[in-house]
Amino acid sequence: MTTNTLVTLHDVRVLRLASDGPSLDGESAALDLIGDAMGQDAELVAVPVERVADEFFRLRSGVAGAVMQKFVNYRVRLAVVGDVSWHVTESTALRDFVHETNQGSQVWILADFDELEAKLRLHN
Repeated sequence: MTTNTLVTLHDVRVLRLASDGPSLDGESAALDLIGDAMGQDAELVAVPVERVADEFFRLRSGVAGAVMQKFVNYRVRLAVVGDVSWHVTESTALRDFVHETNQGSQVWILADFDELEAKLRLHN
C-alpha cells in the first residue's frame, strides 16, 4: 500500500491520499479521514477518485451529502481528484452538483492535482 503524503500548496497543508486504501463510502470513512487530517494539521484532504465509492456519485444515495457535511462541520476541506466524466455524463443532476460544488471553497471535485493547485492559488 502506498502511503498518504502531507504537502503544502499555496500555504495550505494538504493530506494527499494514496490511490489505494479504504474507500470513502460514508460518514464513518469521512470521520476517519478528518481524524487523519487533524492529526497532521492538514487543512484539506485530497482523495483520488479511485478511493471514492460509486454511491458518492449517485446523489440519491445521500453518501455525497453526508460525507461533505462531515467535512464542513469539522472545517476540513475536501477535494475529490480524478476523472469523474463517466459519472457526470450519466447524470445531469451530478453535473450540476459538481459545477455548484466547485464554485465554493470547502469541497471541490477536480480533474487532477494541477487543478487543485490552481484552485488553492485562487482561494487562499
